[in-house]
Amino acid sequence: MGADFRFAYADTSFGQVHYAEQGDGPVLLLLHQTPRSWDEFRELIPLLAVDHRVIAMDMVGFGASATLPAPQTIEAFARGAWELLDALGVGLAAVLGHHTGAAVAMEMAAGDSHRIGAVMLSSCPWADERYRADHAVAVGVDQAERSEDGAHLQTLWDLRRPYYPQPVAGLLDRFIRDALAPGVDPAEGHRACARYRMEDRIGSVTAPVLLIGASEDPFSMPNLPILESRLTGAASVRRVVIQNGTVALVEREAAAVASVVRDFLATIESGPSKVNSVE
Repeated sequence: MGADFRFAYADTSFGQVHYAEQGDGPVLLLLHQTPRSWDEFRELIPLLAVDHRVIAMDMVGFGASATLPAPQTIEAFARGAWELLDALGVGLAAVLGHHTGAAVAMEMAAGDSHRIGAVMLSSCPWADERYRADHAVAVGVDQAERSEDGAHLQTLWDLRRPYYPQPVAGLLDRFIRDALAPGVDPAEGHRACARYRMEDRIGSVTAPVLLIGASEDPFSMPNLPILESRLTGAASVRRVVIQNGTVALVEREAAAVASVVRDFLATIESGPSKVNSVE
């Protein structure tokens, strides 16, 4: 894990929010997919902390953060992230989100754009009317009924396994641990995405945007051109596809992700809209 990781809690209106941080410099907030935690970024954090203060939170409702009753929403996840930044005295930040975390990052950028210096959307969903209709009945992945014989553990494993690269055991062990954290409903974050009206919010994003695709992620790759065409208010939009990337992009391809993120942020931070923190 590394001796330089720092772990702490911050008080918010939701309750205590848990986060990990490393490094100094401009603030970079990391937002995980559902039902993960800060641990999704275990490999990535040290690579980004070379020149940033990296804060990887457990979003409200996940990990060791305060629980969040259903129905959960992307807007509530975003409020929890803002309250963490407020508690830490951060006035301006860049934000990187993966899968569900990308939807949350978009909501943050759409809702309070003057505080987001740059936004990076990794494997972002496109949550429009069709997406909501497709997910109205069942969310598919991560939906498993708990049973006394533990069969739900195998179900959770089997639902994720086709989308994870070999060797798979270590990655899925980490996923299962997060999915079973107290108070976590593994499928509820997916339902939150299905409740989100992304088509109404994406045009309000004004920060520079980096779209990161994972070539072997069937859920998100088709969304890249749609997102790019809809980010009409963004200061700039850059698209990068990481080859061999899967749903587990930020763990397995951390070096490639860090490279494109640091390159993007170096360009943004050298310009007039510098990303920084306010203590």
